[in-house]
Amino acid sequence: MRQGKDPLDEGAGIGGTGGLLRQPRAVWATAGASVVAFMGIGLVDPILPSIAKGLDATPSQVSLLFTSYFLITAVAMLVTGFVSSRIGGRKTLLVGLALVVVFAALAGTSNSVGELVGFRAGWGLGNALFVSTALAVIVGAAAGGSAAAILLYESALGLGMACGPLLGAVLGDAKWRYPFFGTAALMAIGFVAITAFLKEQPRPARKTSLLDPVKALGHGGLASAAASAFFYNYAFFTVLAFTPFVLNMSPYKSGGVFFAWGVLLAVFSVLVAPRLQERFGSLKVLGGSLVLLAADLLVLGYGNHTTAVAATIASGAFIGLNNTVYTELALGVSDAPRPVASAGYNFVRWFAAAAAPYFAPKIEEWSDIHVPFVVAAGAAVLGAVIVWARRASLTREAGERQPAHAAEDGVSVFAD
Repeated sequence: MRQGKDPLDEGAGIGGTGGLLRQPRAVWATAGASVVAFMGIGLVDPILPSIAKGLDATPSQVSLLFTSYFLITAVAMLVTGFVSSRIGGRKTLLVGLALVVVFAALAGTSNSVGELVGFRAGWGLGNALFVSTALAVIVGAAAGGSAAAILLYESALGLGMACGPLLGAVLGDAKWRYPFFGTAALMAIGFVAITAFLKEQPRPARKTSLLDPVKALGHGGLASAAASAFFYNYAFFTVLAFTPFVLNMSPYKSGGVFFAWGVLLAVFSVLVAPRLQERFGSLKVLGGSLVLLAADLLVLGYGNHTTAVAATIASGAFIGLNNTVYTELALGVSDAPRPVASAGYNFVRWFAAAAAPYFAPKIEEWSDIHVPFVVAAGAAVLGAVIVWARRASLTREAGERQPAHAAEDGVSVFAD
């Protein structure tokens, strides 16, 4: 069982000895490609209405771009460890990148929403192979231990989520097909960079089976983190996939909103989350952030247009906090190898990312535009309830970092 921080985590601060900015070229190449991989998630956000218009599709049909992508991503999480433990991390990254390049380019040639949804599914398979392996490669190769590696990974996530909508807006304003071709070109550059700078990583002594990630979920702490993250991801991807239809803005304006959202996500995940964790403890930060996200979603759903824009941007702060804490929990709460634990955790949570884009517009069709945000807010609260109910398991088994003043403050409902 893992207890406390890794010995190498000391001095993992930004710019410190072995810190975030002092990394081997292989790490930067992998992190750079990760930025582009995460850009692909939010790339279609500002052009969803344009795609619907261009392909004569309804919002619920276009939202399937997210559903197919994340459904395949979730299932593929059972395959990533199996593949990487047999062909190695470097080759797995390259296979994933190659698939993204091919299917992103094909997506740009689509003549129907069905074709586009199918190509996004292939894109999701490539992204799953790349993203899950990239985290393990960065953790293994980064200077400064796992804390610096996780911050670097979260930085890539935040930067990608911020720049994706901006790229989608700039290219998509000319034609909705161009962002897909742009992503294919950027991922091709990532393929070349990893080929040039990343050496093959040592393979695990034991090959991972297809069922190892599922077996890892038998650990109470990891299962609790995954269950809570499932409900959180439903709320997260309601914002990402459904809000563009609610805001109903031009690609440039929508891209600007989600760029600001992504900037907050990056800042709070990389700079704010570690400081709050040191002061209050990880579970207290996570629980509080989930509750605040739920409140923000209600404001988004019931406010006027200006309020909805502000609430959309503000949600990036809570999402950034949650992403960092959930990643640390998934990697440290159990005694399973990190790639296996990450695969099991992602297998569960990405199903919610597939469900939200499908159900949110359906719920609107069945009721009104406010209800999808009420459901999403309820999901965020359920995530917080799981954190509270399972706090003893999550805290004790993760050996989580406790605030210095914990003894004075007594027991929190979000920290044991």
